[in-house]
Amino acid sequence: MSNILIACGGTGGHLAPGIAVAEILMERGHGCLLLISKKQVDSKLVEKYKHLRFERTPGRAFAGGVTARLGSILSLVEGFFFSRKQIKEKRPDLVFLFGGFLSVGLCLAAKLSGIPVVLHEANAHPGRAVRLIKRFATRLYLPEGVQLEGVSSEQVRHYGYPVRREIRCVPKEEARQRLGLHVPRKFLVVIGGSQGAKALNEWVIQNFTALAEKNVSVYCVSGMGGVSLQDLKQVNQAGEAITATFVPFSDAMGEVISAADLVLSRAGAGSIAEIIRCRAPSILIPYPYAADDHQRANAELHAEQNAGCWMDQDLIETELMGEVTRLIFDEKTLADFRSKMEQIDAYDSSKRIADDIETLCLEQTSIHKKELEPSI
Repeated sequence: MSNILIACGGTGGHLAPGIAVAEILMERGHGCLLLISKKQVDSKLVEKYKHLRFERTPGRAFAGGVTARLGSILSLVEGFFFSRKQIKEKRPDLVFLFGGFLSVGLCLAAKLSGIPVVLHEANAHPGRAVRLIKRFATRLYLPEGVQLEGVSSEQVRHYGYPVRREIRCVPKEEARQRLGLHVPRKFLVVIGGSQGAKALNEWVIQNFTALAEKNVSVYCVSGMGGVSLQDLKQVNQAGEAITATFVPFSDAMGEVISAADLVLSRAGAGSIAEIIRCRAPSILIPYPYAADDHQRANAELHAEQNAGCWMDQDLIETELMGEVTRLIFDEKTLADFRSKMEQIDAYDSSKRIADDIETLCLEQTSIHKKELEPSI
């Protein structure tokens, strides 16, 4: 069996698919070590995966001012030497990278050691790290329809985004019961991504009274980095409690998304993949400062597929309330979105990627055997 080193930390959008593929590979007898960042979001997300092996690595995103960017370069160098040590100790047959700042150092260390590299890009607009190291990859897993300049089509597989197995579509009422929620009428779920979204949290607070008047309850995953928010409550004319519940983090996102009549979310690739898996109609609000504006590209692709709709953050104060209250009561459009998501989510990306990785590892083993055979 093979030994695989997986760099997948930094954001939930990188870590979650790494976990999804690692679980399948380990069930098939392969050894997997997942390299994650030292960020709080990574530490929180891995708590429930006691059966997987994780190791925290140095590194930070290349962003900010001159001082911050110099620090990022230094952390990249530190990450490279850390990766060299990991490869020497763990002797992996293959290195699997999910992009982001943890991937660059490990990619370079792997190539210098002759270890094959495979690379996963989740976004419709590939990120800086992926564009930088793409030429070193034996295999690239890209979203459907996405191409990378300078990469042979033989290297590319369009296998989609690996979703963790516990993220699955649950009947609405069952999902709400599991979460301990009583929802008298309509239910809006707000997701700011693994880092939270201040603009979406504030929108909920400012518009809760108007939502309550329409009998729309809210469940908001507000993020761990912000200020703790107080739950809100209003009683309607029928004596029913319409509430806004704020939680900084949830490890039951399958139930949270499945419980929704409508989801309001950032447009990270991971969030969209989970929304599709749970068949949840959505309005996506791309984070306007995301690197290379990749969230806008993700949102546009989702809307082009007729799986949901999206709106610029600049419009949320003037137009979002009207769009939410229009769409959440439009049963035909919601049903159309669900039907399209079912068509999109036609196969298990995690298994497809795991199958391909096994094939690559077998090919690598065959090459090593031939190299060791004595010449005649």
